[in-house]
Amino acid sequence: MVPHPALPPGALGDSADVEREAGVARLFELHYSSMLRLAVLLGTDDPENVVAEAYYQIYRKWRRLRDAEAAEAYLRSTVCNLTRMRIRHLQVARKHVETPADEPVASAESTALLHDDQRVLIGALQQLPARQREALVLRHWLGLKESEIAAAMGISCGSVKTHTARGLAALTQAMEARR
Repeated sequence: MVPHPALPPGALGDSADVEREAGVARLFELHYSSMLRLAVLLGTDDPENVVAEAYYQIYRKWRRLRDAEAAEAYLRSTVCNLTRMRIRHLQVARKHVETPADEPVASAESTALLHDDQRVLIGALQQLPARQREALVLRHWLGLKESEIAAAMGISCGSVKTHTARGLAALTQAMEARR
């Protein structure tokens, strides 16, 4: 490694740091927009912050990854978990607020991701219980297999099937009621 002229020797770290920087940058280039879509579809009010936090966490834990190929699955799982935690936090915070909160304002990125013909579907999807919504988004928007969904959500494959079936039934009923 050739030292950067403006930095003191050793400032860039060892080759593992360079590998981590390159790996996370490559992951960002390939998957940022899909992770942002995932956070939006899962119902977070601040998808950019959730995805940024997920990238930060994978950056911190990069050396502990057994396989760099597993980084995308880890990132997806992290986005799901952070979104779930964010929604729970907001639910608790809203219970303790004396005045009702205003309707959440969608960010410009969120609005750009959603087309007019998808708004009704997204509204119905957001009415589903969190686990059903997660299972449907991971299955039908990301096209993951049941085993990948189970790993991302931290549940069994049987539970994935149950959440997916119940979510589809509720979503179908909600969509038909809005017609």
